Amino acid sequence: MVSAMTTNGQKKQLENWNQINWKKVNKAVRNLRQRIFRARKLGDFSKLRNLQKLMQKNYANLLLSVRRITQTNQGKATAGIDKETVACPRAKGDFGKQLERGKPQANTKGSLAQA
Repeated sequence: MVSAMTTNGQKKQLENWNQINWKKVNKAVRNLRQRIFRARKLGDFSKLRNLQKLMQKNYANLLLSVRRITQTNQGKATAGIDKETVACPRAKGDFGKQLERGKPQANTKGSLAQA
């Protein structure tokens, strides 16, 4: 199962990748980017650094990154250094979980399609 960030910050279990509310994810990431831009423009560097750290740990940002890698990028069908592509929704969710834990593991059985 894949976890999704709700609006109040708590995680809940998802049934599948298609259950993610992309409008909420995009809005959360966009708002955080705007806050970073505003802090830089005002010269508040301590707040800027804290917001940048928050962006790196933000689950919505992770989901959006996985979506860009696996769905919208031009090279989505091109295998990476692990010689694998992520094709099905379940594999996308598993890939997001791997990234959330830290580092994607190559050659995960059953979750990634061979290129």
